[in-house]
Amino acid sequence: MDDIPASSIPASSITPAGFSDLVDPSRIQALVAELAASPLGIAPILSAAELTPLSADSYDYSPLLVPLLEGKRAQLAVRADRVEQVLAVAGACARHRVPLTVRGAGSGNYGQCVPLAGGLVLDLTGLNRLRSVDPASGVAEAEPGCVLADLDGLLAPHGRALRLAPSTYRTATLGGFIAGGSGGLGSLRWGFLRDPGHLLGLEVVTLEAEPRLLRLDAAASAPLNHAYGTNGILTALRLATTETVAWQQLVVGFDGWEAALEAARELPATALLLNALCLLEAPVAVRMPWPSGCPAAGPGEHRLLLHAAPDTMEVLPGWLAARGGQLRWQGPPAEAGTPKGARGRTLPLWELTWNHTTLHWRARAQDWTYLQLLLPRPEAPLLEAVRRRWGADVLWHLEGVRQQGTPRLVALPLLRWQGPQALADLIAQCQDLGAVLFNPHVVTVEDGGLGVVDADQVAAKAAYDPAGLMNPGKLRGWQGP
Repeated sequence: MDDIPASSIPASSITPAGFSDLVDPSRIQALVAELAASPLGIAPILSAAELTPLSADSYDYSPLLVPLLEGKRAQLAVRADRVEQVLAVAGACARHRVPLTVRGAGSGNYGQCVPLAGGLVLDLTGLNRLRSVDPASGVAEAEPGCVLADLDGLLAPHGRALRLAPSTYRTATLGGFIAGGSGGLGSLRWGFLRDPGHLLGLEVVTLEAEPRLLRLDAAASAPLNHAYGTNGILTALRLATTETVAWQQLVVGFDGWEAALEAARELPATALLLNALCLLEAPVAVRMPWPSGCPAAGPGEHRLLLHAAPDTMEVLPGWLAARGGQLRWQGPPAEAGTPKGARGRTLPLWELTWNHTTLHWRARAQDWTYLQLLLPRPEAPLLEAVRRRWGADVLWHLEGVRQQGTPRLVALPLLRWQGPQALADLIAQCQDLGAVLFNPHVVTVEDGGLGVVDADQVAAKAAYDPAGLMNPGKLRGWQGP
């Protein structure tokens, strides 16, 4: 339908069934006409076959989000590969009062890029250049559509690498990770994306009738970090990088859960350089698709997954053995920039961690979901109390992070779905025992984080999206139009 004049598009074709409170079709038609007439080569996308995947992510991880988001779809989409196109789309949406939802690869699973009110989805995967790398500091500037693995491949010749990456490293985009992510690989060393020192600046397009192209420093960029694209369109990002390390991929087996947990707690306090630490309880480990050459986990075997620097290998195996851990597999260093579908010699170990653990488990058990918790210290009392109450309906998956400079463990437990009340009861139990919840079963920025309104995020929305058109419904603190 892309080449059909806007005036000939029937209103029914841009008002998908199952929607309420969509943009009036006449405004959509006027927007399509303006964009189609642009000399910048903007091609509005109107076919349902393309709009449906461009309006979704993996929100089906959550049984609560499925009925809320199923069938939500944009009324049109645009793919941009130049900043000039972004400016034109932003201005046209503001003038026609059409909501705009920005998306990257759609590799998240919280519904961040699902348009709740129809309107336009702006796909920025075409803005995918590495603009610069400072040879002295390693600070990189890149466009939001850069796939993280590809970006690492471009940084490698400079001796630099990304500090943080999700387990969806081979599909996720930089802009999507900043807008919707929080941590992942590297969080053991570097903490979380919103910690000061990671995001150093942004280039941002405002959603106004005459949009502005702004260059923000680190302080001004902070409110747009993890804001679900509700308060500005990111067109370039400046970020700190780290030195490249040939991380060794290690799988360690433990017969006892207590010994495995203690090793996971103690390792980050050593002088051994690690980039990732993941602990899988035996029932989870036995069902994971282990890399080629790595033996399958035996019944009752808990597994610790590590990314360790080469110089750790003189000490680490003995340190683990003294605590009951046996090295089951040492894989080759994961190659920077390995694209999706090009696994080389083996499945990268990071694709068994973070939310890839949930992905692999749900491939066999669709009736399971998960939670995200920062565990209290010590962790064992909470883990044991939950086990006593819920038994095999809750299985433990832990990840090592650094929170405010201190090594901590977060949990992404797998849960057998038993309905909303059981989920609420489990959440209440974990919070009563001292855990901090990062809820993956909600769509708003605040409720997926610490549950409180960030006044700086709301103020940024007022400054850069005064009509409240960006990804409406996702920023609970916004009280504007």
